[in-house]
Amino acid sequence: MYASTKTTIAAALTGLCLLTSGCASQKQLLEYQDEVRTLREERTQLKKENRGLRMQNESYEIQLAEASQRITTTPDVKNYDELDALGIDYREQGGNFVISIPSSITFGSGKAELTKEGRNALTTVARTLSGDYGDGTYWIEGHTDSDPIRKSNWGSNRELSTARAMAVLHYLVESCGVEDSQCVVAGHGEYVPLGANDDKAGKARNRRVEIVVHR
Repeated sequence: MYASTKTTIAAALTGLCLLTSGCASQKQLLEYQDEVRTLREERTQLKKENRGLRMQNESYEIQLAEASQRITTTPDVKNYDELDALGIDYREQGGNFVISIPSSITFGSGKAELTKEGRNALTTVARTLSGDYGDGTYWIEGHTDSDPIRKSNWGSNRELSTARAMAVLHYLVESCGVEDSQCVVAGHGEYVPLGANDDKAGKARNRRVEIVVHR
């Protein structure tokens, strides 16, 4: 495009030279001058547009490189056969390792006392934490479904979720040797669901205690 513009400008300048040597009228001279000026302005605009496109392309290349870096540096999730056997989920989320323990394993309906199965499951979880994440900070977070409290003494789902998270904390610290100073406790109630609360499967996913390992 630039070469074509240069050629056009050169032709216009040639015509201008002929005009200035007395071969054409003053009106034609002015027309050639206007044409040369217009072509120069177009060339300047094209240069600006080309520079803008180069900058945009460089920005896209930087974004692509950063995205590729994030993908290549995201660690693969290690397989934990003991957790799998117990029906305990785990995943990487936001750079943290998350262990999600269904309440069907750990607590009775509407209760915050650990079942025998729940204590055994937490013993396995504690081995996982000490083995691979011993220097992490453990956020123990209780979650419920959205069903209102009816058959227990808890004032709200948040209170129940907090009590369950505290029960998990006490067992990990008192029976599994986890340092209390490494733990943070939170009760989210029904406000951070994994699934929809309009069917049984979704509600079951939402009733859980998660241990989020901040490395």
